[in-house]
Amino acid sequence: MNLEGEDLDGEDVSLEDLRGKVVVINVWWSNCPPCRKEAPELVEVANATTGPDVAFLGIDVRDSSIDASRGYERTFDIPFPSIYDPRGVSLLEFRGTLTPNAIPSTLVLDRSGRVAASVLGPIPSATTLRNVIEKVVAEDG
Repeated sequence: MNLEGEDLDGEDVSLEDLRGKVVVINVWWSNCPPCRKEAPELVEVANATTGPDVAFLGIDVRDSSIDASRGYERTFDIPFPSIYDPRGVSLLEFRGTLTPNAIPSTLVLDRSGRVAASVLGPIPSATTLRNVIEKVVAEDG
């Protein structure tokens, strides 16, 4: 996969830079009610698992204003970078796994960048996501 773009601070972000880690990708939009509902649980899991084995990356696919995206990140204290992609072009990297309307969605990629798990819609719970991440880390470790 060749997922890359600029984060909300204008810094380059590339999935290739995270190779060797289990990567959790969350697709969101600031005005999406299920995205807002799951955000605290994503933050909880990201804070508990991010490190040498795990990285998180968001993709904002609907906001027409980067200020709305930044507001969402501030509101929920999102601890990981997000690619700003209002046209949703980055989702093409996940053809067959994600659809353009699948917001929110969360993918867990193994250390080789392959999709190991996917949740279309909000994550069921922080515990479920943490368990999936831990399983992929252990299998891939």
